[in-house]
Amino acid sequence: MAGRRDPKDFFRAVLDANPDLVFVVDEDVRIVEFNRAAEQFLSAGREQIFRQRGGEVLRCLHSTESPDGCGRAPYCRTCVIRNSVKEALGGQQVVRRKSRLELVSRGKIRPVYVLVTASPFHYGEKQLALLVIEDISELEEMSRIIPICAKCKKIRNDQQYWAELEAYFKERLDLDFTHGLCPGCYQELMGEIGELETRKSPGDPS
Repeated sequence: MAGRRDPKDFFRAVLDANPDLVFVVDEDVRIVEFNRAAEQFLSAGREQIFRQRGGEVLRCLHSTESPDGCGRAPYCRTCVIRNSVKEALGGQQVVRRKSRLELVSRGKIRPVYVLVTASPFHYGEKQLALLVIEDISELEEMSRIIPICAKCKKIRNDQQYWAELEAYFKERLDLDFTHGLCPGCYQELMGEIGELETRKSPGDPS
């Protein structure tokens, strides 16, 4: 039929539209497919990524601790990425699990903070996992260096002005907050209200 497009092209476009790193992996975290964001992050061609294990293409520090590569070193037993894929293939979806990766870049160790999501699916007779890695290093670094007042909890911005916490995050990250009272503050507020009530004279209408 004229004008009919290959479904593979459609799903490739959807995959590449995701700004996060997206991989399709097997039970050994070998990469079966990946999107453009992953390719750009890894700065490698398809032939260097395809069928390699995740830790090897990401240049995880621990992937070189064993001659057998990614997944074989003692540290790999606690790897969030590998364990998330394992859980997903066991039928349990993992959503935005936080992890700190230690990647080697130009001979130096670079910590990268990520959120890991892993979802299982079948393709033909193969059981695979869709692995999404969100890089939150910038947000994590910002949380470590934000100057905050020890008393009033206001935050000093780039212009050296002190701003309310809500206003700061609204401006920088377009985040909105809901408000409530923790148990301690609730009890304190109720105590203050009780004191005001007892101070009122019996005939005072105010």
